[in-house]
Amino acid sequence: MTSYRIGSSGDDVMRIQKALQDAGFYLSQPDGVFGPNTEAAVRNFQAASELGADGIVGPATWGKLFPSQSPAPAPLSGNLDTRCLALTGSFETGRLSPECFACVAGNFDGQGMSFGALQWNFGQGTLQPLLKQMFTNHLDVATTIFGSSLSQLHQALNGGRDAAMSFAVSIQDSSGKNIKDPWKQMFKSLGLTPEFQAIEVLSAAAYYGRALNLCKNYGFWTRRGRALMFDIGVQNGSIPDSVKSLILNDFRQLSQSLSAEDTELAKMRIVANRRAEAARPAFVEDVRRRKLCIAEGKGVVHGITYDLARQFGLDLGSAD
Repeated sequence: MTSYRIGSSGDDVMRIQKALQDAGFYLSQPDGVFGPNTEAAVRNFQAASELGADGIVGPATWGKLFPSQSPAPAPLSGNLDTRCLALTGSFETGRLSPECFACVAGNFDGQGMSFGALQWNFGQGTLQPLLKQMFTNHLDVATTIFGSSLSQLHQALNGGRDAAMSFAVSIQDSSGKNIKDPWKQMFKSLGLTPEFQAIEVLSAAAYYGRALNLCKNYGFWTRRGRALMFDIGVQNGSIPDSVKSLILNDFRQLSQSLSAEDTELAKMRIVANRRAEAARPAFVEDVRRRKLCIAEGKGVVHGITYDLARQFGLDLGSAD
């Protein structure tokens, strides 16, 4: 579903404000503009409802505000690269778009800190270039978000890997898994900006190029086929030659009387199952569930219900 935050406006925002007003959290006159007063009211409502108080009206908060209603769903906007990244990012982070672009985690995996849809991190040196690009191209936005703390982050990025790792340790709790506020909220705000999301999309270009090559090799032509190959590139790297032979042999068994769309669907199911079977035994079913969700266009992965056409605009239409 659409999420509502600072900068949102329209009839749904007016409905949110009225619901917050009825609940005693919004004291201003509803005007349909999601500003600081609305954000503060949302945060207070979320805290009282035992939700994460991020000031954003996403699915959970909407469900609390309107328990018997649903907002009109809108497919994710943006080009195919963005939508493929948003889908795979939601699998990787357990958060639907746009929250997947702003997911921040601590040193749970020894990489210091991970951030964004594909969990770029300090340990492998993959996060530093994204942040540096943001500061170079959009310093005004970064300054608004980080304020006086920006210089500390600059020093960490310019001091090499060790400095970045030390910085990451300094801003998380004793468990080493969670970034502390205000840094957590600042990074989350960064990930929700269009400027940083565009940087994330560009930083995933290598995966997208790999997906294009895989689609060419296996004859996929739909948006969902492209999404499947993008996800394989991110989660699995590629498709080994031994698995490719099995897949192509399965393709040859398909009926020639199938329509183009049914052929694409049947081929995606074959790729999903064959690639899953090649994964390490402990992950076979997880990979299968994730890949079949894309192939079928619907499914439940890590407790999240997906409808690719409705949520991401990923259907069996042509990718070109």
